[in-house]
Amino acid sequence: MKRHLPLAALLLLAFASISLAQPTPAAAPSPSPKPKPAMTKAQTLKKLSASETKLWEAWKNKDAKPFKANLSADSVMVGDSGVQGKNDAIKDLTNAPCEVKSFQLSDWKLTMLNSSTAVLTYKGTTDGTCAGTAIPPTWSTSIWVNRGGKWMAAFHQETPAK
Repeated sequence: MKRHLPLAALLLLAFASISLAQPTPAAAPSPSPKPKPAMTKAQTLKKLSASETKLWEAWKNKDAKPFKANLSADSVMVGDSGVQGKNDAIKDLTNAPCEVKSFQLSDWKLTMLNSSTAVLTYKGTTDGTCAGTAIPPTWSTSIWVNRGGKWMAAFHQETPAK
């Protein structure tokens, strides 16, 4: 009997640890919340074209706030003055010797590179001048990235339209 007592104690300990390791219904993890459904391509185009239009309106009004809020920290702008980062681009856009009466954006196209990166292309026509020269129509490209649930402009480039 003394020989079986350690074996019985070991078995009792093993069964006790197994039963204590079983999760109880109250301790079971709660199910993960359902992820928000992704925006459709049409919804994304509507959102990004509205954001792009707000940036053009800010340029027209020489208002830096929308640029500061909507350009990513690592954004790149390519234009006739070269390649610029966010701060230099904002300074040039808001201090440029431009007088813009109105603008029209058209021919929108959206290409989704993945669920968080979008290429937006369109034509911009402006009634105005920069340094006394008429602003030509442009074909424009902007790349928007979704960071932390917010779409940010990461790249913008313009080419004069013929």
